[in-house]
Amino acid sequence: MSWRISPLGDRALVAELAAGAADESWVQVGAAAQWLRQAKVPWMIDLIPAYTTVTIVYDPVRVWQALASNNGMTIYEKASKTVEELLASTAVGLRQVVEHIHVPVCYGGEYGPDLEESAERSGVSADAFVEVHSSAEYTVALVGFVPGFPYLAGLPPQLAQPRRVNPRARVPAGTVAIGGGQTGIYPLEVPGGWQLIGRTPLRLFDAARPEPALLRAGDRIRFFPISEEQFRTMEAEVAGNAGDRSREKTRTGRIVSER
Repeated sequence: MSWRISPLGDRALVAELAAGAADESWVQVGAAAQWLRQAKVPWMIDLIPAYTTVTIVYDPVRVWQALASNNGMTIYEKASKTVEELLASTAVGLRQVVEHIHVPVCYGGEYGPDLEESAERSGVSADAFVEVHSSAEYTVALVGFVPGFPYLAGLPPQLAQPRRVNPRARVPAGTVAIGGGQTGIYPLEVPGGWQLIGRTPLRLFDAARPEPALLRAGDRIRFFPISEEQFRTMEAEVAGNAGDRSREKTRTGRIVSER
């Protein structure tokens, strides 16, 4: 793999995967971000993987302190050279530790007000729509838009839905939705224009946790339907585990593997 590195303001840079990468470029990008994170470079503050890029946020003061033996280099040159060397070392045998996660969802009704219309557009019953949606395996391509929002690749083509002409001013946290050829989960109560088909009791983002976002780029996701009663029970359990990412991942079939 080859990367193109460019500045992003005075305290960040962007490493972009070269054109012609595999279709699932986020797999390589996610693995690269994990590799950089494991390097534990003192001046790297944050790593933000996307579809074809990873943004590296750095502390310019700490980079400058590391320049003592690199006379003539600027802060950006030092940062970009370090990132370039680290990414080059991932060229062979790049692997990412991922989790296979099952996410409970209460489909339809007040939790998924657009399910019926979405099923009608797809030419199937609501039950059949739910069956197809929950039988597919999805990959977290990236986390963004708002903190903790996972863009999930792998939606069966027949379930693709147009975005709403008039977005809602408030979409409840945990809502599972479809926009175009992707599905996702709203982690917070925010405005949104996707079609709402269900809701999970899991808390996708909690600033009190050591790792606030529940899902990471590269995770493999499967949904499974639950009833309203099960939703309320699990919601109460999740509230009791606030701030604990590992306990909140009370799901069936959590598997950690290498890819």
